[in-house]
Amino acid sequence: MSEKKVSLLEGFKAFLTRGNVIDLAVAVVIGAAFTNIVNAVVKGVINPLVGAFGTQDLDSYSSCLQGPCTTDPKTGEMDGIEILWGSVLSAAIGFLITAAVVYFLMVLPMAKYLARRAATQAAKEGVQETLEVSELEVLKEIRDALVAQRTYGAPGSDGPGSGEGPGAVGGDAAAGPRADR
Repeated sequence: MSEKKVSLLEGFKAFLTRGNVIDLAVAVVIGAAFTNIVNAVVKGVINPLVGAFGTQDLDSYSSCLQGPCTTDPKTGEMDGIEILWGSVLSAAIGFLITAAVVYFLMVLPMAKYLARRAATQAAKEGVQETLEVSELEVLKEIRDALVAQRTYGAPGSDGPGSGEGPGAVGGDAAAGPRADR
């Protein structure tokens, strides 16, 4: 039973120390802080711009679905069904601003950076592959030359290295050029 508790605790510890959980926690904290910035932009910039065409507070835009939509001053209750589409518009504008900022300031630059990094890595791999291929070709040429030298250099063979012709190792070729030529 103690082994199961230890494995559960170890699993939980591994879960918490994984990079994904930490990244998610950082994203949530930054997102919460960024929400305040977006709300300030909406209330301080967007609402006054929309207010140039009507009221400065988007939350005050509404329509009445049923009835006159009047508030009883004594009870404070609304007569009729009021749809507050201004608050929905304000939230949608806030979402669009948040999405645009996240995309243009975070996602797009990171995508460009990763694309450049992948291109650089592919170029390095291409150069490495070319070097490996050229090294392989050189090694094949050396092997072929050694095989040819071994084959033609055997005693009694008619090829170069058998004592006749330039580069011969044995006979009077090592002493210098022949006098009868």
